[in-house]
Amino acid sequence: MVSAFGLSRAIKSAKKNAIIAELKLYSPKYGDLLKGRDPMDILRAYERGGAVGISYITERRYFRGSFEFLKRICRFANLPVLRKDFIRSKSEVEKTAEAEAAAVLLIARHLKEKVGEFVDFAREHGLDTLVEIHSSEELKFLQGVNATMVGINNRDIEKLERDDGNVTLTERLAPLIPDTYLKVSESGIASIDDLKRALRHTSAALIGTYLMRSENPEYAVRSFVEARI
Repeated sequence: MVSAFGLSRAIKSAKKNAIIAELKLYSPKYGDLLKGRDPMDILRAYERGGAVGISYITERRYFRGSFEFLKRICRFANLPVLRKDFIRSKSEVEKTAEAEAAAVLLIARHLKEKVGEFVDFAREHGLDTLVEIHSSEELKFLQGVNATMVGINNRDIEKLERDDGNVTLTERLAPLIPDTYLKVSESGIASIDDLKRALRHTSAALIGTYLMRSENPEYAVRSFVEARI
């Protein structure tokens, strides 16, 4: 078990590039990403590569995630774990805390004016919160919100990652987000150049598909962690 608010602390204390590595077993766009590998081996590779945190999508229908597998990750990971899903109820926040995850994703376009309420509820349960936005219109949902982190999803979640999002969105939106939040660039990062562009405006990058499609996840993570920005 990682201590409460461990993900934001790990980002703040990172001596190199802060990479949240996503253990993503299936993509609506690319299909099976595991390719017969043991996901726990990939988890350990991420840790050896220097990631500051692990992300996992529990959504079952489109990403073939599993809440039971989240609990397994939380038991075995040596890094803070972020649960990603389309969370719309407080019971799911409670379940996330009970699984001993370190952080939970809250999507602004889904929760709208309830974002602040859900953030406070999550914090009461010892969870870091990553509030995700995808457009400038969603910035209004951050007003008065006591979140630790704000994520910019470079891909449109409503299109289930089938669009070709890129870090241009991070470059456009990050300067509009108050500096009181740790900013995270999510998705669409597939090269060192993408990472450099993202980290000019944010404190961390969440990378999934590129790492999972790599034949050597440890090397792939390390190349991002140690890249000169």
